[in-house]
Amino acid sequence: MKLDKFIKQFFAIIIIGTLGYIAYIATRPPIPVIIQAGHEGRLSGKTGAENGDEREVEWNIIVADEVAKTLNSWGIESKRVPAKVGLQRCQIAVAIHFDSAQRICHSGASIGYPNKESIGFANRWKSIYNNYFPFGWHEDNFTDNLKNYYAYSWIQADKFLVLELGELTCDKQLKWLKPRLKHIAHLIAYTIATELGYDIKKPKL
Repeated sequence: MKLDKFIKQFFAIIIIGTLGYIAYIATRPPIPVIIQAGHEGRLSGKTGAENGDEREVEWNIIVADEVAKTLNSWGIESKRVPAKVGLQRCQIAVAIHFDSAQRICHSGASIGYPNKESIGFANRWKSIYNNYFPFGWHEDNFTDNLKNYYAYSWIQADKFLVLELGELTCDKQLKWLKPRLKHIAHLIAYTIATELGYDIKKPKL
């Protein structure tokens, strides 16, 4: 009986603590921008695409770090997060990824988002990147991983984009993408800044 009582009290404390933390997060002002590097910190399971010595997670980190660095240089507060995140609130969230494909060179760039408020933001990114990225595109939210991205539940964002920036498993795309990772990051930062209403000059690539 004492054990049952202890277990009930333990779970009650956990529930109360969780609800208290959620309430605390909800009352804090949202962070302007959260940038997530996909797969960062994972040692097993979904660790990202690979092609020879090139690993998606390393590319994700390079791009995400450069996006955050660029935003901060423009006076825009941003927070960098890895794959595993706690509950967060922000105006804009962007998750960085590169795709893989079982049928090599049959993938490309794509966008995922969780709500209608993100559609305009997604279209503006696609318009900008489509003029730079010379390979194919998929429809928005064309996979369950894009449509139901796990971090949508953890990062409460007014607008959230999951960006697949190209197919790492395609040698032709890899060759084009690798020397341009920071250029791509600057385009992402520019798109975020203008979405927030900042008057930022478009980067020269």
